[in-house]
Parts: sequence; structure tokens; C-alpha cells
Amino acid sequence: MSTAVVAGTHDIASQIPDEQRTMIDAPVKDADYSVPALARGLAVLGLFNARTRSLSMQEIAERLNVSTSALYRIVFTLTDMGYLNKHNSQYELGARVISDGFSYLASRDIVDVAMPHLNQLRDRTSLSCHLAVRENTESLYVYRAFAAQRLSVNIPVGTRIACHCTAIGRMLLTGLDQVELAALYQHIRLDDYPAPAPRTQLELQDMIEGDRARGWVLHRSDYSTAIAMAIKDHRGEVTAAINLSGPDAVMDPEGATGKFEALLRECSTKISADLGYVEDR
Repeated sequence: MSTAVVAGTHDIASQIPDEQRTMIDAPVKDADYSVPALARGLAVLGLFNARTRSLSMQEIAERLNVSTSALYRIVFTLTDMGYLNKHNSQYELGARVISDGFSYLASRDIVDVAMPHLNQLRDRTSLSCHLAVRENTESLYVYRAFAAQRLSVNIPVGTRIACHCTAIGRMLLTGLDQVELAALYQHIRLDDYPAPAPRTQLELQDMIEGDRARGWVLHRSDYSTAIAMAIKDHRGEVTAAINLSGPDAVMDPEGATGKFEALLRECSTKISADLGYVEDR
């Protein structure tokens, strides 16, 4: 019985024209799995950003180089599902996009996001890199990209240091406005800390205001120097800070600080972008 089935199968196959048999036997290409309507819908959503908050149907069609009739059902579906909102003749991103996007961003751990970038920065500079978050008035070190050289600055994960005493901590404080900063330090005895840490509330306010305007902090201590910058999240808020630290012999030569500052800025920009931050231009 099985022989007859096999023979029958061969008989059917022999009746298929050669060109059709070639199509059947050919491997399926990735493009064959593409869903044009889905791709076009995602392209529509991709047109909206911080600089383009609303578009008309005609503007969407022109940017995608398609007719409005080809777009109508796609835009209607996106609007019906909450991915777009319509106000008069203008469309903008709906709450569904925002909630889905925030849920994704919130699920990304800051260490997982920053780790590959900090490891790359360490490899490019042969200097230690650290990631810290703020807990009240302390900076908590949550990741360290260890530089395996004889003279290096390596702060263990889990270390807590007063924010106003370090470069990385000062950048964490730039996420607070003057009222928030004053409230945070209202019961802290700043004069208990040695120089060059600020000794009064006014000195602290002035220092952090300058750090915020500059966008980075350089801090020198005994035989070592650290440069720090802030990391911003999808809300534009300072959520963490990173630093690049090493011995003065490496950090101090003419031009070295500018070079390291540029590399650190590149790294912080990439991490912030991965967290959903879009810089206003």
C-alpha cells in the first residue's frame, strides 16, 4: 500500500510544470515573509518624533511617497487601536504608543543598558569606568568596568559615597532643581566634610548650578582625576551618572582631559539614547 502511495506521489509530481516545481523547491526568501501593510503602519508611526508632533494625512503620504488612498485604512486602523490620535485634520501619536514605549523602557535595567558602552569606553581608554545612581544624598555604585592596569581607580560595586564629594555624585545632583536640592540637604552638616567639598548650602547650590550648565564635572583627589557626566532617561530626567577615572599621570597631560571628556560624552549620549532620551535641538 505504501508503495502505491509513493508511486502516486511521483505521478502527481511529474505532472507539475518545471517552472512551478522550481518555485516549490526553492528556499523561501526573507522578503517573502514581509507584511507590507504592517511595514507601512510602522513607517507611519516612525514619522512622529520630538520635532514632528503632528501630521496631516497628506503630509504622511508625501513623506512616505504613497497616495492618501493607500494610507487611509492603515491610518484608520492605527487610530482605532489608539496608536494615533486625530485632531481635526492632524494626526499625532496616541496614548497606546506612549504606554507601550514606557513599559518597554521601564523594563530595561540601567546596568544592562550601560554595561556594553562602559566596557567599550574602558577598552578605548584603558581607564576604569563606573556607573552610579542616587539614593538620597549618596551615590550608589552599581557597575564597574575594571581597568586591569597597575595604577587604576577601581571603586567596588555597592560602594556608597556622599554625592557632593565626588564628580559622579555631583552630576547625579544636577537632576534636582534648587528647591529639591535645598530640601534634600536641609538636615545635612556640610561643614563636616573636608575641602574641596562645599561647606554651605549656598556653596552647594552654586556648585551644582555650574555643573548643570557645564554638563560635566572634573574632580581631582590625591593622585587621581575623575570626569563624570549624567545619563538621562526617556523623560529627560537624570537617572544615573558615569565617570572615567585614572591616575593623574594619565589624565593630566596637555590635551588628555579634552580627549577623555569627548569620549565620555559620546558614551553618555549612547546610553541615554538607549534609554529613550531624545535631545532637544
